Amino acid sequence: MLKKVMTASLSGVDADFVMVETDLQMGLPGVYMVGLADTTIREARERIRSAITNSGLQFPRRKITINLSPANLPKEGSHFDLPLAVGILGTENDELDTDGYGMIGELSLDGTLKSVRGALPLAICLREKGVKKIILPEGNAEEAALLQDVEVYPVKSLSECVAFLSGRMKINRYIIEEKSQEKCVRVPDFADVKGQETAKRALLVAAAGNHGILMIGSPGSGKTMMARRLPYIMPDMTYDEMIEVVRIHSAAGQPAGQMLRPFRSPHHTITKAALIGGGRIPRPGELSLAHNGILFLDEFGEFDSSTIELLRQPIEEGYITIDRARGTVRLPSDVLLVAAANPCRCGYYGDDRHICTCTSAQLQQYQSKFSGPMLDRIDMHIQVTGAMQIDDETGKSGPGMSTAEMKAAVQAAVTLQRLRYQGTGIRSNSRLTEQEIKKYCVLTPDAEHFMKDAFASFGFSMRTYYKLLKVARTIADLDWAAANQAELCRMTAEEQVSAALMPEGVPGGPIEVRHIAEAVQYRALDRFYRTERGDR
Repeated sequence: MLKKVMTASLSGVDADFVMVETDLQMGLPGVYMVGLADTTIREARERIRSAITNSGLQFPRRKITINLSPANLPKEGSHFDLPLAVGILGTENDELDTDGYGMIGELSLDGTLKSVRGALPLAICLREKGVKKIILPEGNAEEAALLQDVEVYPVKSLSECVAFLSGRMKINRYIIEEKSQEKCVRVPDFADVKGQETAKRALLVAAAGNHGILMIGSPGSGKTMMARRLPYIMPDMTYDEMIEVVRIHSAAGQPAGQMLRPFRSPHHTITKAALIGGGRIPRPGELSLAHNGILFLDEFGEFDSSTIELLRQPIEEGYITIDRARGTVRLPSDVLLVAAANPCRCGYYGDDRHICTCTSAQLQQYQSKFSGPMLDRIDMHIQVTGAMQIDDETGKSGPGMSTAEMKAAVQAAVTLQRLRYQGTGIRSNSRLTEQEIKKYCVLTPDAEHFMKDAFASFGFSMRTYYKLLKVARTIADLDWAAANQAELCRMTAEEQVSAALMPEGVPGGPIEVRHIAEAVQYRALDRFYRTERGDR
């Protein structure tokens, strides 16, 4: 008798549909498996035999042939245990109704089910093939249940699964419980950062437009402290973004929060494979784990130069392609790159309060870590001063904007961007192409003249020119959203779309001189090193 059970095989952060075909024939007892199964799946024969026997079920004493279709696709993973076991039992049990069900799960020798890696991408693959019901271990139920159009049935053991499929036991569909919105942990507040208003403004712009930013400053100037507060002002994730984040973390075997955007901060000794992903069977690295979130590279100047250069293409394109003999895997990498570095080896180059002890050779060697092509791909460069800003009247530093106020400003600007780019597939200003920049980054005549002068004076590359326009677009969005935030909150979605179209016909209004001037200020690194080196 032939039995078919549907499952999937993990490939990077995606999955491929697999049909487990089990055939029972007369012959010497044994299990024969075909279909490019890896060692983990081939070893499942012994686990399955013990799990079936210890569950009080009868293992067939005839020749069992198992085909993993399509036969030309390499397959790996312990989650094949459950569909294999159900397929074997179904060849002698007509009561096992597997039609319409997809299955994943690893079996223990006693028949209990263990959680597996990659449950969400496996469930997404099954859903795309029309499977609306999935049986899996209890530990994977919550992440798979994020798919709103899929019924998830968690089971504890093989015997429970067999009883459910036979109709002898009822298992309720898993429903995610709404978690309390009460905040038990205090959110780090930007108001606690004394001074550094220029840097905080730059981080606000970076969060609103998803622009990469590099902070250069002396030790103790607050670079790391501000970077670690950045996730709390990032815009709320949409449902699709949340699914992408959980899918990647599930494929990597790591838990992921469902509300806060990822914040990954790898140490500067990280290997290339750990950063961008890799392995014989490619898995996501830190770059992909930060997808839709923040990749924070602290002590940027201490990273290996070749490791840093690997980021050039992924942060520009939003994905990285890894080629292996078994196939090609494409990993997402749409991240907000935040880097922090000292200006030199001793940390005090350009600091008016300290003397730099680095020699010219040491300074040149350190600066060589910041290659031109890499810096060209980071939208914003700012210098963070070590001096605290003091209010002359009170003798204390000003409070500045709080995290809540910055989050509201970012959310309003992002809402405007989503209205503007509705139906285009663009999520933020940083992802605009050259053609889209011409359409959405319209300058006033004065701003266009100012931009030409800045381009000629500072010798910007064309890539920098386009990045300046995108940053200026975000600054204009922040200004427009701040002026219309109260009114937008009272409007319906249709009214918001029409309100975003200003009289000039440009969604969010045209870019003015002040927007360009502020954007140019955020390209300070080249001017800083050029001026300081000349003074030396």
